[in-house]
Amino acid sequence: MTSARLSRPLTGTLAILFVGAILALDLARTGAPDLFSAPSAIALGSGAAPEGAHCSGN
Repeated sequence: MTSARLSRPLTGTLAILFVGAILALDLARTGAPDLFSAPSAIALGSGAAPEGAHCSGN
């Protein structure tokens, strides 16, 4: 007897479909994000002086 095995392309396709289903479920439950209120992807600093803790420069 031979055991049933998943081929590599089938496994990859199932994985992509699984991730897509999770993304679709998340989008359906929470709605699309508001891109205008989201923080920037790369934040190089706010320009404000640091306060407290070890990075205050005191």
